[in-house]
Amino acid sequence: MENVRPESMARITTPELANAFIEQAIKELRDQIGDQKVLLALSGGVDSSVVAKLLIRAVGQQLVCIHVNHGLMRKGESEQVVEVFRENLGSNLIFIDATERFLTKLEGVSDPEKKRKIIGGEFIEVFAEEAAKLKGIAYLAQGTIYPDITESKGIKSHHNVGGLPDSFHFELVEPIRLLYKDEVRMVGRALGLPEEMVSRQPFPGPGLGVRCVGAITRDRLEAVRESDAILREEFAKAGLAGKVWQYFTIVPDFRSTGIKDGKRSFEWPVIIRAVNTQDAVTATIEELDWKILAHITERITHEVAGVNRVLYDLTPKPTGTIEWE
Repeated sequence: MENVRPESMARITTPELANAFIEQAIKELRDQIGDQKVLLALSGGVDSSVVAKLLIRAVGQQLVCIHVNHGLMRKGESEQVVEVFRENLGSNLIFIDATERFLTKLEGVSDPEKKRKIIGGEFIEVFAEEAAKLKGIAYLAQGTIYPDITESKGIKSHHNVGGLPDSFHFELVEPIRLLYKDEVRMVGRALGLPEEMVSRQPFPGPGLGVRCVGAITRDRLEAVRESDAILREEFAKAGLAGKVWQYFTIVPDFRSTGIKDGKRSFEWPVIIRAVNTQDAVTATIEELDWKILAHITERITHEVAGVNRVLYDLTPKPTGTIEWE
């Protein structure tokens, strides 16, 4: 399989070029897969979603998708995956709610690297268990894109399924491996995927687990999820959703004194992070209007349980990283 983008390959910058790519990709997928079955770990991110839609067009019910909700997804994301791919497109989708399994494994674990390893390892185990129940799978589809190949010299492990047991012998199917992220989004739009799915900002494999800083607790994880939903809603209303590269909330594992309903409170802060970058190697901070920040603060402190402060992270990369963990 060719993993070097030809110099003659035109950038996909228009719907016409996207449709031409789709037509060619569908032909190549049919030639490669034939009448065999193909398996895909469908996260709901733009890469795996575009691969899923391409495969549905190419081989229909020969595609089996597995979506694992590890309990660390953003608000409404698993529900959207089920709605789009099972209910709207009629795809062969297996939905696994493994929330309890993941959160139980993560109890009391505060080290960021240990959290990542637990989440990644448990995901592979869940996926492998479900894959073992299936018969006749010959191919494994992955949402590898070109930067994954050029930057890591291999397949990304945080979204795709690396490390499967040796008993699984699947040939890889990687239809968007020569595309850049902006091209993947263009193809997704041409395929008719929902804009909120196509324009979904980068999201770490461990999900909200790295934004619930320290040992994950269910109530603090819910505070991250709800505050993140408010932030995304208000950024969309303010026209910032397409302007800011990545924005999210963090809830650290400490509390501060505040006042709620005329009484002393001892609750968590929510930290807002909003950055712009070209390559994720360096990043600058989005300068938000104070009225927008004040409105977001009002909503979060009044609508999110256990929160009494909102802070704005002004640290560029370097010296900070984009994520906190």
